[in-house]
Amino acid sequence: MSNSLPTGTASVSAPRWFVAGDLDGFLGLGLDNLIQILLILGLCRGVLGYPDTLLLGTILPATGISLLVGNGAYAVQAYRLARLEGRSDRTALPYGINTVSLFAYVFLVMLPVKLAALAAGLDEAAAVQLSWQAGLVACLGSGLIEASGAFCAQLLRRWLPRAALLSTLAGIALGYIALGFLLRTYAQPVVGLTVLAVILATYYGRLQLPIPGGLLAVLVGMALAWGTGLIKLDPQTWSNQLAQVGLQLPHLELGALWQARGQLVPWLGVIVPMGLFNLLGSLQNIESAEAAGDRYPVRSSMLINGIGTIAAAALGSCFPTTIYIGHPGWKAMGARIGYSWLNGVVMAIACLLGLFGVVSQLVPIEAGMAIVLYIGLVIAAQAFQATPSAHAPAVALGLLPGLADWGALLLKAGLRAGGAGSGLQPFGPALLEPLRQADVWAAGAFALEQGQIITAMLLAAMLVYVIEQRFLAASLAAAVAAGFSWFGVIHAWRFTQADTVLQVGWGVGSLWAVGYLLMAAVFLLAALAGRLRPH
Repeated sequence: MSNSLPTGTASVSAPRWFVAGDLDGFLGLGLDNLIQILLILGLCRGVLGYPDTLLLGTILPATGISLLVGNGAYAVQAYRLARLEGRSDRTALPYGINTVSLFAYVFLVMLPVKLAALAAGLDEAAAVQLSWQAGLVACLGSGLIEASGAFCAQLLRRWLPRAALLSTLAGIALGYIALGFLLRTYAQPVVGLTVLAVILATYYGRLQLPIPGGLLAVLVGMALAWGTGLIKLDPQTWSNQLAQVGLQLPHLELGALWQARGQLVPWLGVIVPMGLFNLLGSLQNIESAEAAGDRYPVRSSMLINGIGTIAAAALGSCFPTTIYIGHPGWKAMGARIGYSWLNGVVMAIACLLGLFGVVSQLVPIEAGMAIVLYIGLVIAAQAFQATPSAHAPAVALGLLPGLADWGALLLKAGLRAGGAGSGLQPFGPALLEPLRQADVWAAGAFALEQGQIITAMLLAAMLVYVIEQRFLAASLAAAVAAGFSWFGVIHAWRFTQADTVLQVGWGVGSLWAVGYLLMAAVFLLAALAGRLRPH
């Protein structure tokens, strides 16, 4: 959403908990969260193989509580500030499930843990349990970073080049979100392309309609999916989902978090950058709200965000929440305070009653996948739009590790589908030579896959510093990359039976470490040459 939308004149009347414009705002924000929950169901069932007892009995109830906590707190915050100011046009900060973290934690944490557990000989149930616990730890880590960042957000923002941070997440968005759902769109073109056209016309073309464009897209997608026979109700599945309907109260999962404490360190390379991205992204969205006329205190706003995510992890959800982009859009729509608390209440009730299992049978993901594709495009475009134009090459460089990671995922999935990764044909070095002869450099993809978020940040930061002729800073970034490589935090990898995983240890990434040290030396020589050159 644009940050230059008109803000209007502040009203001197008292704030209200609900106004007519809140209904439109709720439909839009609620639809966003509905799509995220359908994604949780689809990815956890299809990719991770989680049973409905875990999904509908633990993960979604915890997700519902986190949405209730955050949306309720932001509504109360907006109401109190509006009452102090004597105005009725204050719009609460939009809040919901973090799309990028959802994909990152599923594919970069939870799936690798499950595959490694299966390769180690654990059964499906034990592998699912370990995978879920790893997701809890990742979610908790993200929440702690967001909450603690409330006290140092501005310092972090000055230290991290924006191009390094945004391009890192744009690479994930382009691969896992945009490209992933574009492939699905063209696999189901009748539904996919029609829904995509609706989203493009309403979100980018700003076509004004009686109902929100996202809601229209979902309704059109549902009609086409049912009309073309893309989805059909299976009586047994429908009966199973109806049986799940009923009050499912979450409970503290502190024991599961304690058992998973050993999984924290191996995944810091994903957790820390994702937490920093959520932190700085939320800060930008608070600034966007201020530009639209609603100034919110940074510290309390960030604390609410972090506490919502911590509550999710403590109760059993693996998926962080965040302040959403687009506050000026909700404000221009007429939404005020009611759209926020109403979204929290409705989503929490549906999660606690197990209704989304039934909803997922009625609303196919194809009906809403164009919205997810749109989110991926927004994140990728923002990486270029919100950075200086001179830094565009750094943004492009930062995209590549995320795309390589997505490509490695597809490559290994294809190998497993072809029979590799079994007991008779485990993954091993013999796979690499035939791929290399086909000009597929799988070893490079596997190296970029490990710690790809850190790699993307460091590469983009290096190029930002080089563009600004800050060669000493670029040399330092390369030296940091060398240290991470030496200890196996990034790049060093090994085969398991059906996957490639991070290899941590002394000197395991020596080849990459030497390469980065030579980069650091080149940048040092460039700095020296710059000082010796007459001005």
